[in-house]
Amino acid sequence: MATVTASIAALIAGEPVHYRIRVAGALDPHWSDRLGGLSITSTGRFDAPSTTVLEGELRDQGALLGVLNTLYELHLPMLSVESLDPS
Repeated sequence: MATVTASIAALIAGEPVHYRIRVAGALDPHWSDRLGGLSITSTGRFDAPSTTVLEGELRDQGALLGVLNTLYELHLPMLSVESLDPS
């Protein structure tokens, strides 16, 4: 519950929020600049499809929407979006 409360307080105050976004498919790390500077880690195994985790701080919900829009335009199915406690 503390994570949710901290994230909501940051959103209300207009402060940056730390996010973790998971998508199906592989995404090259060179997309980081276009995706708000989020770190990009792609994983895949021979017996499972690739997934990509984007993680880092975004300045506001507009920046989050920009990232999500770009991922949508790249046809990468969204698996999850989490706001994380900064601590």
